Amino acid sequence: MSAHSHVEKIDKEPELVNARPPPSAAYPAGQSPYYRKLGDPGPLGLYGFASTTFILSMYNVQARGVATPNVVVGMALFVGGLAQFVAGMWEFATSNTFAATAFTMYGGFWMSFATVFIPGSGVLTAYGTNDTELNSALGIYLITWMIVTFLLLVATLRRNMGLVVLFFFLTITFALLAGGKFSATHAVSLTKAGGAFGIITAMVAFYVGTAEMLNDRRNSWFVLPLGQIPQREIV
Repeated sequence: MSAHSHVEKIDKEPELVNARPPPSAAYPAGQSPYYRKLGDPGPLGLYGFASTTFILSMYNVQARGVATPNVVVGMALFVGGLAQFVAGMWEFATSNTFAATAFTMYGGFWMSFATVFIPGSGVLTAYGTNDTELNSALGIYLITWMIVTFLLLVATLRRNMGLVVLFFFLTITFALLAGGKFSATHAVSLTKAGGAFGIITAMVAFYVGTAEMLNDRRNSWFVLPLGQIPQREIV
């Protein structure tokens, strides 16, 4: 009799220690109980891009007589570079391929741009006193980013007008700055023009970033319009 009771006790013990699963009604259909909603990394990426672009563009127009851009290196490495790069990685997690591509690319751009001005990198010293070759190399570098920006501009045409305007002005900015490197006679004027368009680009990026941050009506008193473009209906 005692042996039989002992067997019954062993059979029942697993039921006592098994944790009950949460009720199915606690989570939406198909959603894991460990699901955690991600915040929107868009404002971080846009603010990182806008602030660094604004500082460099102010130097390009020689605001307050500043013509040497080396102070922007720290911003380019950690704000325009690192912060924007990780924002791009988080956009992949939110399934936003366009934003992930744009933020990651421009994060890499700012880090590569900063590397040019870091003395230890040896980029500038490799050209010695040959300023013509250096300017041509930088011009090709900027033209490459103009092409990337133009392709991203095409990708914005079914998103919103804020992004369309942003990438339109950024494309012009890169074109003017590249022209300033290629031209010997109009270098200063083209660089200043590129700086002016860069300032406009930064202001638009600040606006779009703020609009995205205020997009949640539960946590903001108002929203800013972005000029949404009707999406294509998939039949």
